Amino acid sequence: MPEYLAPAVYVEETSFRSKSIAGVGTSTTGFVGLTARGPATSNDGGARGITPPLLTSFADYERIYGGIDDLRINGNPLINYLAHSVRAFFDNGGSRLYVGRVLATGASVATSALVNDIAEGGAAPADDKQVRLQGRFKGGATLPQASGVNLRVTLTQDELASTKRNASRLPRGTLVRAGDNLFVLGTNPLETSADAAAWNGLADDAAITILTLSVTVLDPSGETLEFRNLGLHALHPNYAGLVLGPNPPRPADRLSNPVQLNLGGALTALELQNALFRTAKSRTIDLTNGSDGTGAPSEDDFKEALERLLALEEIAIVAAPGAAALGGLNANLPALVNDALVTHAQARRSYRIAVLDPPPDQEPGDVRAVKSRIDSTYAALYYPWILAGNPLAATDKTQPLEIALPPSGFVCGIYARTDIERGVWKAPANETISGVLRLQRDVRFAEQEDLNPKGINCLRFMPNRGFRVWGARTTSSDPEWQYVNVRRYFLYLEASIDRSTQWAVFEPNGERLWANIREAVTDFLYNEWVSGALLGATPAEAFFVRCDRNTMTQNDLDNGRLICLIGVAVIKPAEFVIFRIGQKTADARD
Repeated sequence: MPEYLAPAVYVEETSFRSKSIAGVGTSTTGFVGLTARGPATSNDGGARGITPPLLTSFADYERIYGGIDDLRINGNPLINYLAHSVRAFFDNGGSRLYVGRVLATGASVATSALVNDIAEGGAAPADDKQVRLQGRFKGGATLPQASGVNLRVTLTQDELASTKRNASRLPRGTLVRAGDNLFVLGTNPLETSADAAAWNGLADDAAITILTLSVTVLDPSGETLEFRNLGLHALHPNYAGLVLGPNPPRPADRLSNPVQLNLGGALTALELQNALFRTAKSRTIDLTNGSDGTGAPSEDDFKEALERLLALEEIAIVAAPGAAALGGLNANLPALVNDALVTHAQARRSYRIAVLDPPPDQEPGDVRAVKSRIDSTYAALYYPWILAGNPLAATDKTQPLEIALPPSGFVCGIYARTDIERGVWKAPANETISGVLRLQRDVRFAEQEDLNPKGINCLRFMPNRGFRVWGARTTSSDPEWQYVNVRRYFLYLEASIDRSTQWAVFEPNGERLWANIREAVTDFLYNEWVSGALLGATPAEAFFVRCDRNTMTQNDLDNGRLICLIGVAVIKPAEFVIFRIGQKTADARD
C-alpha cells in the first residue's frame, strides 16, 4: 500500500479486470539439415551470434540459405532435401519457418589468392598488410557458367568529380585525388601520398576526385549483390573493412552477404587502394575451393542445430527433412537424428512436436522396424516418401524429371495449414497434399490396418480425392496420447497458460491470487469451448478449474507452491466412421 504522508488528493490507477491468457501460436516450424550456404553454428564465420532468421517464403530461404541445386559430398551429388522440403512446406500452407543449418564433415569456405599477392618492390606483403577475400559461409555451390568458381567478385573504383571547397562536406576518411596525389580527409595527421602541405596549398576551387569502392558479387543462384560507396579508411562511415568484414554491423549483411573481406591490421587506406586496384579501375576475383563436405554430419551437429532452435519459443513443430537419406554416408545417422528430434521435443517447456521420416525406399516391414525404436507422445512418423517434380530438370537435362522427397516437409506445411484454417485441436489428417506426382510406394488398405495401430501414419492416394494424409497417430503406446491433435492441443494449452501467468510468480499466495488464477484460466478455456476445441454441451462438461485450499496443503503454501488443477475434455478425431446397416421388412417398425 502506498504511503500517504501529506494532506492531499491522491489519484491512483487500479485494474478491475483479471489477467488474461493469450493463446500461443502453433504453426511456426523449425527445420534442421544441410543447406548450400548460410549461418550454421554459433562460431561459423561472420554469422557469429546470429539467431536464425524468420522465413516467411521460399524466396527468404533462397536469399539466406541458397537454392535447390544439388549438394556435393565428397564429390558426389546429393539432393538438397532441405531446400526442396522448405518449398513443399510453403506450398502446403506453411507460413513461418526457422532453419538450423547443419554442416557436413569437411565443409569449407571458398577463398582467393592474396588480393595483394606482390607488394611494391616485388616482395610478398607482411601478414599485417595482406588483403584477402573469402566466402562468408562454408559451401561448395559453383557458378553455372564458370565451373569450379564458387563466387565471382568485381571490384570497381568509382570516381566523382568535385572541388576542394566541397571536401568539408564529405565524411571523415574519404579518399580523394588531386592531380597525382591521394589524400584521406579528416585524419590527423592527414594521411596522404604527398606532403600534407600539398593539400593545404590547393585553391578552394581546385578540382578533386572523390574515390569510393563498389563491390559486386555473383553467387551460384545467379543473383547479384552490390555494395556501393564504400570507404577505404576505418574512419569512413561506410568502411569496406567493416561492411564486408567478419562482423558487419547490419545483421542482414551477416546473413545474406556471401563474401568476407579480411584486412591486415597495419594497412593504410592508400595501401588498401593500391592493393585492390593497382593501376586498373576495375578488377574481377574468383573465389574457389569451397566445399559442401567430405562426409556425413555427425549426430552432435544435428543436436547443436536443434539447440539453436530451442531458444526460439514460438517454434511448435520440428523436423529434419533429408536426414533419413544420409544412411549411405552413415548407416546409424537416420535413427540417431530421429532420437535427437524426439529428445528435443520432449525437453522441458519446449512445447513442440517432432515430425519424423523413415529412410527412403522402405517396405512396410522396414518402417515397422523404424517405429519399433520410438515410443513418444511428442513425435509422429509418416510413410512413405513422396515423388515430386524436379525443378532442376527444366534447365539441366541430366537431372531426373522426378525426385523422392521425405514426407516431413509436406506434412509440417499441412500441420500449419490446419492450425490456421481450423485450429490446433483439429487432427491434421484427411488433408490434401500439394506437389505430389506419386508416392514412392502405394500403401494398400490391408497394409495400413497393420501400420496404423503401430503409430505409423500413411500417405495414400484416394481415387477422385487425390493424395492425402491418412493418419493422425503419435508414436506413443499410451492410448491416452495416441492422437497428434490431442498431444498438440495440450502443448498449446500448457504453453499458453505457462507464458501468460508469469505475472503470478512471487505474488502473495492467498485467496485473492487463487481467485485471479481461476478466473484467468476459466475465461481462457471458455473461449476454447466456444471455438469448438472442447467436448461438452456446457462449459461445466467441457472443463473445470480448481485453485483453492482443496488443491494445496499447508506444506505446499509453506514451500511457496501454488497448485491449480485443470481438467479439459478434448475432442478426439473420428478415426473410424461406422455405419451399421441391416435388412428390414416393409411392415417392420424402427
